[in-house]
Amino acid sequence: MRTAIIAGTKQEYLDWLSENVRGLLNDCCMGETREMICEAMKEYPDAAQPHNLLGILMEMQGNHVAAMKHFRAASVLDPTFLPARKNMENYGSFSRPGAAAYTMEDCGTAEKKEHFKIEYDENGIGHASHMKCPGVTPTTFLNFLIK
Repeated sequence: MRTAIIAGTKQEYLDWLSENVRGLLNDCCMGETREMICEAMKEYPDAAQPHNLLGILMEMQGNHVAAMKHFRAASVLDPTFLPARKNMENYGSFSRPGAAAYTMEDCGTAEKKEHFKIEYDENGIGHASHMKCPGVTPTTFLNFLIK
């Protein structure tokens, strides 16, 4: 078993695998990368990381449908694994995708600024209201929408 030689625990091995795959894909070593990922899938069939990594590899090879299936499988295996969700969002959108997320550190935990707030009336019914953005007037906002 190769994992016992590389790292002491399952998580250490999967972290090592993610970083190693990142390096191999940067060097365009697709065949070797696929073998490593498939071996990890055999050893840890319940782990999300190998599916996420295979999804990244499939996307780099132009197989978008297979990539999205593996991102989804990773997300189902571990719903708390953010890189799979980030990759689904990145590669599933119509805009140019951002960088692939290999590990949790790639996901960035920056808080999103809320543009709406919920205000409750005397009956306990919530109403969404738009929060003011500095420097944005209704006229500039409408001009933005028209463009």
